[in-house]
Amino acid sequence: MVRLSEARGQALVEMTAALLVLVLLLGGIVEFGRIFHTHLLLTQAAREGVRVGVVGGSDSEIKAAVRKLAPQLSSQDIVIDPPPSSRVRGGDLTVTVRQNVNLFVFPIPGLLPNPYPVKARAVMRIE
Repeated sequence: MVRLSEARGQALVEMTAALLVLVLLLGGIVEFGRIFHTHLLLTQAAREGVRVGVVGGSDSEIKAAVRKLAPQLSSQDIVIDPPPSSRVRGGDLTVTVRQNVNLFVFPIPGLLPNPYPVKARAVMRIE
């Protein structure tokens, strides 16, 4: 026969186990959402920058267009290839944008690198 106090203790242990799983799941969803949001933002910024470049914009105009959507980026985070002297009509222009996302919920070593690197690249033909 199980006493009432033992049943309460068992319920408390089961609830704790279930809450732990729920909190880990919710934390994973939050981190994934933050990383995915950053990826979408960088992808759009790279597209805007490459579009400015293929219609004749300079490197500084390309970087300004990228920073308009992602102002937290530095000059080292934006890579433009090829250099202005090598751009020819019909060739490809590539803008690569990188940013690190600091993990708040899961900064567990070995699970994911912290900060998590996010990279986006856009390629268009020069007009």
